[in-house]
Amino acid sequence: MRVLDLTRLLPGPLATLLLADLGADIVKVEEPGGGDFLRHLPPLTSDGTGGMFAALNRGKRSIEIDLKSAEGARLLRALCAKADVLVEGFRPGVLERLGLSPQMLLEEFPRLIVCSISGFGQTGPWRERAGHDIGYLALSGALARCGADGLLPPQLPGVQIADVMGGAQSAAIGILAALLERAQTGRGRLLDISMTEGAMGALLPYFGAQTGHGPQARGDDMLSGSHPFYRVYACSDGRAMALGALEPKFWQRFCDALAHPEWVARQFDRTLSAELDALFLSRTRDDWCAVLGPLDCCAEPVLEAHELSAHPQHAARDLFVDVGPLKMLRTQPALVQAAHLPRRSAPQPGAQREEILRDYGVTESDCG
Repeated sequence: MRVLDLTRLLPGPLATLLLADLGADIVKVEEPGGGDFLRHLPPLTSDGTGGMFAALNRGKRSIEIDLKSAEGARLLRALCAKADVLVEGFRPGVLERLGLSPQMLLEEFPRLIVCSISGFGQTGPWRERAGHDIGYLALSGALARCGADGLLPPQLPGVQIADVMGGAQSAAIGILAALLERAQTGRGRLLDISMTEGAMGALLPYFGAQTGHGPQARGDDMLSGSHPFYRVYACSDGRAMALGALEPKFWQRFCDALAHPEWVARQFDRTLSAELDALFLSRTRDDWCAVLGPLDCCAEPVLEAHELSAHPQHAARDLFVDVGPLKMLRTQPALVQAAHLPRRSAPQPGAQREEILRDYGVTESDCG
């Protein structure tokens, strides 16, 4: 599968990385003289490449095209003639102004799948509005549910949920579905991916929970951290444990292990949280792992990113791949063997121009 990737930053590059790990050939199309902003964002790797860029663009090839020029527009159309998918993340209306509207590309190349990723979608009054993950989460309703009960303002999650779930994963799923459809119909399609709407999907259970009961405020549900059995607890060494003893049998095991059988009946008693806060602060995270780990009571250590590769579960699942001197997290461990993953480092700007043109059957004269 041939994919032209016109995107930058996080959502689009992650979507095409998902496809790359599934075997697609990804050609990253960058503007001359700078390319993707993430190339230059610290921390930098030993070759001067931004670390986030290196992680998101491994296994891809790069070509520089000035889409604002007539020659660049002709070159992109020549590549589209041989591509399966084009992914773009410009604000709605940008490609139209360049004479490369998704609708026009689909009409010219009926088998092409054009996936547009934007903050708010290709239609509606917010379509051209600037934004980032924080704004998409705010407008989706997801941000209002983040943080402890009664704590204002809501707390930002430490990962970009709208970018990853709403943008990258929604785009990859949509592209795969469109490829299946094309196999039956022979025609491509336009995909309109809104990161805000994708993040809104995380609220699906809450819409069910509030049916017939009105709006459900943050902290009202059992999984908000306000109940003692489903909560993150600080430990004496500055680390933390996550307890998810939701089912009664797990809560029973937890209480029995701590020699507090009287707590069993207090599973939903929020005042018990303060007692457990004090108890967890009496030992280190590793001490709690030793006590609770063998019990199978849904208690796990809160791992930092640098600890992941050493954890025995993650090590056994072959979740990491060495790309040059860097250890990278893979995207599809359940679907693709590590030996089959692309191991090429993130490309330098325009480094594969000649081979890309050759593979696509395009000559420089086609652009003139």
